[in-house]
Amino acid sequence: MRREQLSSALWIGLTLLVGAVVWWLQLRPALRVDASRLGALPLEIGSWRGEAVPLEATVERILRADFNLQRSYARGDESEPVWLYVGYYGTERGGRPEHTPAQCYPSAGWQIESERALDEKPLRGNEWIVAQQGERQLVLFWYQSWRRSGMLGDLEISADHLAGRLHDGRADGALVRLSTPLTPDEASARARILEFARELGPLLAERWPNEFPAGRS
Repeated sequence: MRREQLSSALWIGLTLLVGAVVWWLQLRPALRVDASRLGALPLEIGSWRGEAVPLEATVERILRADFNLQRSYARGDESEPVWLYVGYYGTERGGRPEHTPAQCYPSAGWQIESERALDEKPLRGNEWIVAQQGERQLVLFWYQSWRRSGMLGDLEISADHLAGRLHDGRADGALVRLSTPLTPDEASARARILEFARELGPLLAERWPNEFPAGRS
């Protein structure tokens, strides 16, 4: 009987604690996004030179991000580009994309030939090879917040967002995706995309969007 009473008391205590935390979080003011720093990401990154690649309006409506950035970067000594996409979602939008690569590639007609987790410090991400009508690409993507980078999926994102909510109420995040043609071979494509990712990483952290209480000017 005492054990049952103790279990009941612990369960009630836990329920009250969770309820108090949820109530406390709901009292925090809504946050608005200022993504101007991310929009000013340099077109020149090391030896790479970039240009904007506008998203189609229909794609933007599907993604429903607070801010989209899409560019193509290439070096003067080679013709193969690295395509960059960043989809940023503020705290009020849930901090994560509604359409992930696992949904977007197949729906666009791409076949996922292989997938693995890549961990080459300081880089960590999901590496895929995708193909469509004879075209093959190497894809590297990860999820990122203002606290950390290199998150691979929902479990890590949820833990990061919970920590942010408890710390300062901020639970924003982004999908960062790089892709490049799988030419002249897989090793060359991987070296190309990893080199660009290593130069990009510090810049993304420096230019991460700000969030402010909605009433603040």
